[in-house]
Amino acid sequence: MALCRRLSRLAAHLQDPQKVAAFQRLCGVEGPMGWADAEQRAGTRGPVANGSPPGAERAGGQGHPAGNGTVPGGAGPPQRWRRRPRRNSLTEEDGSQEFSTRSRFLYYLFSLGTELGNELFYILFFPFCIWNLDAWLGRRLIIIWVWVMYLGQCAKDVIRWPRPASPPVVKLEVFYNSEYSMPSTHAMSGTAIPLALLLLSYGRWQYPLMFGLILAFCWCLLVCCSRIYMGMHSILDVIAGFLYAVLILVVLHPVVDLIDNFNLTYKYAPLIIISLHLALGIFSFTLDTWSTSRGDTAQILGCGAGVACGSHVNYMMGLNLDPHPKTLPLSLSSLTVTVFGKAILRLLIGVIVLLLTKVAMKKATIPLACKIFCIPHDDVRKARQRMEVELPYRYITYGTVGFSLMFIVPCLFHFIGLS
Repeated sequence: MALCRRLSRLAAHLQDPQKVAAFQRLCGVEGPMGWADAEQRAGTRGPVANGSPPGAERAGGQGHPAGNGTVPGGAGPPQRWRRRPRRNSLTEEDGSQEFSTRSRFLYYLFSLGTELGNELFYILFFPFCIWNLDAWLGRRLIIIWVWVMYLGQCAKDVIRWPRPASPPVVKLEVFYNSEYSMPSTHAMSGTAIPLALLLLSYGRWQYPLMFGLILAFCWCLLVCCSRIYMGMHSILDVIAGFLYAVLILVVLHPVVDLIDNFNLTYKYAPLIIISLHLALGIFSFTLDTWSTSRGDTAQILGCGAGVACGSHVNYMMGLNLDPHPKTLPLSLSSLTVTVFGKAILRLLIGVIVLLLTKVAMKKATIPLACKIFCIPHDDVRKARQRMEVELPYRYITYGTVGFSLMFIVPCLFHFIGLS
């Protein structure tokens, strides 16, 4: 019982938004003038909903920061930027946040760390790995990423802990502010991907183990710290995300080869994969009312299903993207200007195809889903908050993107002589 009380006090200590604000101040981030007074008022009015003052409302009936935590009339030293962080088109919140910083280096460093858990990174990293490095490794990384992110998003909607209160926390990002906080899925992704990369590649690729350990440590540390710096997570959220990802990785890593082999070789694998991922998406949509995490979950599941189905078609048609076993272990020592140039050209052409696929499927699936389910689509933002639209739109669109990543784009490379 005494141990439980100590753990409870420790958890409350690590969840305290004042600790987030202290880390931000340590890194040179300060709110506008009058922020200190707002902090004192915040400390006397009790809990706040997802980082917002009482009474704030967000799309779908959940709270989010009014004005993104900005105190009107703020202007202060030492170096003030008026910035508009990436804004989610599905929320009604104002994306502007005025803040002061003493270190542009830390701001851009932690912005980079945050991007390591965003769509822009995924749409560059996974294709580059599959098209230019090792498709065997890329498929397994995507399997692990899909399950880690899915379980993390579901945990958020079950636990339903709000974002750190603002004030005292300065919100440097609002894109995911409508989601719950515990655990940090950025921390989960930033832990699972580098650790899985190390576990799967060491021995298959020639590099010093110390290099892999340092890379994984720095990657994980940067992503985790960036979420506290941005004011999006408490220290407890990040620690829980890290430990949860490690636990999932311990369970999943021993069976990832079996999963990939099933995806490639079993006759009815595409039917089972599509049905399973769709069922998981429907289940996740029932956990809570609307938030951006629901669409992200369908997006992740669709991408995973598309990649698995594309891999299956490759195998059945004899289009093998994996390095020949005789070339193992692989090495970067053969890297030349020509090889590097082809890799960049493949990435450029391939990503353009993926983006065009995404845009085309988005324009086709949203009106079609609205028509099928008789939902008005005059206001696309409101229409996409309906499960009948959001789930098929995200699932089909990103499923097609995943299929293109594994099958269509490699076929295109083979046709134009870039394979």
